This record gives sequence, structure tokens and C-alpha cells, in this order.
Amino acid sequence: MKKLYTVAVLGATGAVGQEMIKILQERDFPVGKLIPLASARSAGKKLQFKGEEVTIQEACEEAFQGVDIVLGAAENDIAKKFAPAIVAAGAVFVDNSSAFRMDPKVPLIVPEVNPEDVKGHNGIISNPNCSTIITITAVNALNKISPIRTMTASTYQAVSGAGANGPIELMNEVEALSKGESYEPKVFPYQIAYNLIPQIGGEQVDGYTSEEMKMQNEGRKIMHLPDLKVTCTCVRVPVVRSHSISVSCHFDVPVTVEQVRQAIANAPGCKLMDDLKNKVYPMPLETSDQDIVFVGRIRPDLTDDCGISLWCCGDQVRKGAATNAIQIAELLVK
Repeated sequence: MKKLYTVAVLGATGAVGQEMIKILQERDFPVGKLIPLASARSAGKKLQFKGEEVTIQEACEEAFQGVDIVLGAAENDIAKKFAPAIVAAGAVFVDNSSAFRMDPKVPLIVPEVNPEDVKGHNGIISNPNCSTIITITAVNALNKISPIRTMTASTYQAVSGAGANGPIELMNEVEALSKGESYEPKVFPYQIAYNLIPQIGGEQVDGYTSEEMKMQNEGRKIMHLPDLKVTCTCVRVPVVRSHSISVSCHFDVPVTVEQVRQAIANAPGCKLMDDLKNKVYPMPLETSDQDIVFVGRIRPDLTDDCGISLWCCGDQVRKGAATNAIQIAELLVK
């Protein structure tokens, strides 16, 4: 095992790429050399890493020579374009895009859930969708009590999940509306201030969007539940950061609230916040800018004697993207 690693961040100037660089420092990842990669227009700019200036380089196939780990924070087309060069260079590509998630040859990893799957990589490892990571981290402990057969979920996704311009658009709309002015949406299809938009992603199948189908398809792969069925509704909400998910899990046998509370309290990556009487439950403001998934509002599902409902929140830029990727990299160096 090497002591220090050459790490490249593909898409270093985006919101997730910047967060990856920040978290590499926070978690003291053994970086010997950092190579931030971005488009030609960002090449030559400087960023700070561990108290030193590092120059951003243009992403090209030659840039991956001598690199050990590539953290991908770019779109699908960029990930697909450079993946062959990354693998050919002998690096491991930990990719945050959806380009390879459902490829049977590519592990899809939530380190608290299926760390052993990392061993099966062939140079590429996929980071799951942000809402999937948060939800699966919350419910995996329940799956150990009894296998989850079906889930009903609704996600309440923050505007920063649409990229760095999402919060800017929300703030601009709030300011314009406070002055009685109009504001033409550019990031979202409709005004997001004081509104909810019940569509994230394009239509994929039977009226479900691509974002909604990720919960089922990715959840099956991560938890090794090939028959898991999920019905999901994804909603964009006027919250700056941290996604929230309401989920009901259905089992073969009855599971008690106390069993679930105990399992969540002991689950890695989770924090139990469940005291309705004293108004203790997860909220986006409390769960932003940290890496734990908060879980609460645990109660029986009144439609199913074998069901449990809960509410969870987590920072989708960190645990839902950047931190999860770096946790995967930590598994690799171990």
C-alpha cells in the first residue's frame, strides 16, 4: 500500500468538485499530489489545497498519466469520454455521474452499506444518486432486521442539487418578488421561490422521471435486493441545501418501531433524531454541511401491518455526492 496518492478531480471547479477538494483536506486523505481538472476556460486558474496554490489543468487524456485515483464530478458525457483513458492509465475512476451506475461490471457503492463490493471493480466505481445514498444509508439497518420488499418514497430536493446556479436563482427570485418585480427562471422550468416543482429529470417510464427510477434501480444493486420495488415522487423545493426523504418500507414480517429505532441508533452514518413530543426530528438546516444522515418520525405504516414509515435528511452535496466518493477512495487505499 502506498503512503501518498496522486489524486485527480475531474470537474474541479463545479460545486461537487470543489466540495471534494475541501473534504480531501478535512478527512486528511493521503494526497501526495492533487491534480484539479476542468474545461479549457478554467485552465490556468489557481485554487488552494492544504495551504498551497494548485493550478487547474485542462482535462485531456494525457492528464491521467501517473494518477492513482480520479474523483469524477463531471457530467455523463465527460465521464464516458475520459473513462477509457483513466482506466488505461492504471487509475481507479470513482465517478459521481450516472454514466456507469447500472453497468453490471461497475460496483455502485455506499460505504456504510456494501463496502465489500469495491473489490469487484475493473477500474471504475460509481457513486449513487444523492437521494439514493441518503435513503439507503437510512434504511439499510432495517433491511438487516427483515429484507425490504417494497418502498414508497417522496423526496424533497434542495435547489443546490441542480448545481451552483440553483441557489442563485432561488435568491434572485426571492429578491425580485420582494420588490414586486418579475424574474424569468433559467435553471428550473418554473419559479421555485415559494413553490414546489414535482418533476426532477425527464420522463422515463409510465409517467415516472429518470430521478424517480434511480431509487429503485440503484437501491436494488446497492442492497443486493434484485426484486425490490419502489414507487417514488421527486420534488424540487425552495430549500438551499440538504435533501429530505419521506419513506415507507414494507417487509415480510411485522417490524416494531422500537426495533427500528435501535437499528438506526446503531447504524453507521446515521443519527437518530426521533422525539415528536419534544419536536425533535431531522430538518435540512440542521443536516447541511455535515456527513451524517439524520433519521426520525419513525412510526408504523397504517396501510400495512408489515410496514414502517420514517423521515430522513442529509446533505446531498457532501454525503450525497462528494463525501461518499471520498469514502469509496478511502476503501480503496485500505
